[in-house]
Amino acid sequence: MFDEEIIKIIKASLVEHEETIAVAESVTSGLLQSAFASAENASLFFQGGITTYNLGQKARHLNVEPIHAHTHNCVSEKIAEQMALHVSSMFHSDWGIAVTGYAAPVPESDNKSFAYYSIAFKKEIIKTGKLEPEFTEPSQVQHFYIEEILKAFYQIIVKESGNDNPARP
Repeated sequence: MFDEEIIKIIKASLVEHEETIAVAESVTSGLLQSAFASAENASLFFQGGITTYNLGQKARHLNVEPIHAHTHNCVSEKIAEQMALHVSSMFHSDWGIAVTGYAAPVPESDNKSFAYYSIAFKKEIIKTGKLEPEFTEPSQVQHFYIEEILKAFYQIIVKESGNDNPARP
């Protein structure tokens, strides 16, 4: 389902630095929350998360700007960034991760599956990216998104081999 070793390393790093994380997601349907919650003693670092599927809920709970969201069907870099910033504020966490996109090709996505994710640290966007899977089965697409986001977060918070400076901000 997801790389448990990466989850263990992320947990260890967050606990060591006394940091917490919260998650906002739509396209991944709570799977990213589930990945963090699966760690032993998850409450030491995982504050919680929210899953919002439509513009109304994204605007109400995550302060997503509604005109931009309407124009982009709730899927853009800007929306992912707003979601990441506001989920960390909502849950009073150091880190916020957000993902929004399409798990299956639909007319609104030009018949492509893709997602935007964003990672925020202490009210600042650290990384935003676009994920484009090579397959179309929605469950596979969702799991691809989770794995790629976990890898991106892992690379941010853990030292790179041979580097004296941590990759984390």
